[in-house]
Amino acid sequence: MKTGGELIVEALKANGAERLFCVPGESYLAVLDALVDADVGVTVCRAEGGAAMMAEAWGKLTGKPGICFVTRGPGATNASPGIHIAMQDSTPLILFIGQVQRDAREREAFQEVEYRRFFADTVKWVAEIDDARRIPEFVTRAFSVATSGRPGPVVLALPEDMLTDKVEAVAAQGWQPVETGPSPASIEKLADLLQGAKKPFMILGGSRWDEAAVRSITRFAEKWHLPVGCSFRRQMLFDHLHPNYAGDVGIGINPALATRVKEADVLLLVGGRFGEMPSSGYTLMDSPYPKQTLIHVHPDANELGRVYRPALAINAAPDAFAEAVEHLAPPSHINWPGETEVAHTSYLTWSTPPQTGPGNVAMGPIIAYLESALPEDAIMTNGAGNYATWLHRFHRFRRFGTQAAPTSGSMGYGLPAAVAAKQLYPERTVVCFAGDGCFLMNGQDFATAVKYQLPIIVLVINNNIYGTIRMHQEREYPGRVSATDLTNPDFAMLARAYGGHGETVEATVDFEGAWQRAVQSGKPSIIEIRLDPEAITPAKSLTDIRNKR
Repeated sequence: MKTGGELIVEALKANGAERLFCVPGESYLAVLDALVDADVGVTVCRAEGGAAMMAEAWGKLTGKPGICFVTRGPGATNASPGIHIAMQDSTPLILFIGQVQRDAREREAFQEVEYRRFFADTVKWVAEIDDARRIPEFVTRAFSVATSGRPGPVVLALPEDMLTDKVEAVAAQGWQPVETGPSPASIEKLADLLQGAKKPFMILGGSRWDEAAVRSITRFAEKWHLPVGCSFRRQMLFDHLHPNYAGDVGIGINPALATRVKEADVLLLVGGRFGEMPSSGYTLMDSPYPKQTLIHVHPDANELGRVYRPALAINAAPDAFAEAVEHLAPPSHINWPGETEVAHTSYLTWSTPPQTGPGNVAMGPIIAYLESALPEDAIMTNGAGNYATWLHRFHRFRRFGTQAAPTSGSMGYGLPAAVAAKQLYPERTVVCFAGDGCFLMNGQDFATAVKYQLPIIVLVINNNIYGTIRMHQEREYPGRVSATDLTNPDFAMLARAYGGHGETVEATVDFEGAWQRAVQSGKPSIIEIRLDPEAITPAKSLTDIRNKR
């Protein structure tokens, strides 16, 4: 006989869970008790939003479901931003929610929420386990649903009294991932379409990639001399210094790259959905009928033809597709000589940071220094805001598994993601980019980094405004500032108050020393970079944007 709490933990272990992220709650005390004797890592967080984002980052970096536990009511609703990120980013995640006892259901009991309705549009599956004997079934199914097809989040509600029931139950067994692969006929047709192309282009995106798949797709691109772009915040899928790399197909795209995508005669989209951000508001490719001959490869059949009607739809996970095309023989004659070299040269020019800017701090030289100081396997995390442009445009990602950022554009993601990444890869450098507004969305979880002695380095780019919104505001309503100014703490002092290391950069020349001291401290660190609000983008100041009208 085992309690429901013990069965939950056993099912997690049977399905390969190594760590979970949580904010404790009385609604699932039985699970917390079972974890005392279990070989499952537990990261205690300061807010449910941060816990869910840590689990999402874990899932993003491993391809296995991130696990999060929260309590009922406000605990669950606080976790919802992380669930939304997992859905839009196609990340496997399982959220376990303590629920009110079964005999109190449908009475609007203390903190009661009907999770099937609340999460209906933001998860792949949501269920409540009423019978402890069915825990192995539900948990294993959750792992399968979260990872199959287009990965995403699953929510399981756990009534408090169900978790204390003692029952006989079958032992949980691990889930088996559902694999999808291309047919020989589809690969043959792909080869025919590419052989007839004069301006082909390949875009990599989505999830279900691994290092082997990245190596295979790279060899395919080399053999076929294909120019390659990476979808929004999926830049770790191709080495940026590889001669075939053409750039980031995302926000603020290189105009030359945007033209290349629009003018491609064959567009090979592997793994991604080509949503609003990578498609520049659905302008790079017409919907539903693209001008380009579209070859769309995706692991979920429901995504093929959903927005764009492809000339060739291939229902395959990226890893299986990459393995299939790696050894595909190229044509004896390439119809697009020199195009790949032109695309890469354009990228190199576009990704070279400017050396000057408004104010005493110029971000360009700071990024250039980081490029020389960071190891190739450094993991970069960020949330949302104009500050992220400096990372996405100018940092040259070299390896798979080095990026954790929300394609959903959620603020507050970078710090929790950095905590999860450092627990997953303690030997690697982990750097979080955050704006002042973004950091304070989940800044309290810097205490989690301190608690677990995780020496992440957080760069808080502080311009004392909600920068992205101010940029749009100045463009649409010049000079009419409303609700975008911020009052901030001294972030370096805040780091020290938590028990970490803090630095303040008020001039460009200050950064190198601040970085080196942060690294040498061996502590979680915050380097506050005080940036002039005028430096709102690498190319335009706020005044430029305001006066454009």
